[in-house]
Amino acid sequence: MAANRVYEVMFIIDADAADDEVAQLSESYQRIVTDQGGAIVKAEIMGKRKLAYPIGRKNEGTYVLLEISGSGREIAELERRMRVSDRIIRYITVRVDEDRRRAEKFQAKRARKAAKRPSGQRRTVKETPAPEAAFEESY
Repeated sequence: MAANRVYEVMFIIDADAADDEVAQLSESYQRIVTDQGGAIVKAEIMGKRKLAYPIGRKNEGTYVLLEISGSGREIAELERRMRVSDRIIRYITVRVDEDRRRAEKFQAKRARKAAKRPSGQRRTVKETPAPEAAFEESY
């Protein structure tokens, strides 16, 4: 199975790291992916943010998002390198190609249904009298 898959890798770098160190770490992880045969679709350094909960007595971290297209072999190597790095607080990898394909399918289905429906016809909600009007009518 040689099909390329799309992954999103989000990792958090220790907030004590300088901006140039964050950029260097991000570039080194991108280089690992490309050396393994993958392709970087998108790379975004999202900046320092407060963590949802303390991790190892840290309350802040620098978030980095990578979108990777590849076979999965490069993801295994990338995760191995992140696991042994002292600067990486947390990381998560999510495969997103199937979800995007499913969303596109539903969007196309919705568009086909909207095209079949006559343009002037809309669904309307049955109007009910206001509660004050119903109260006045009863007396």
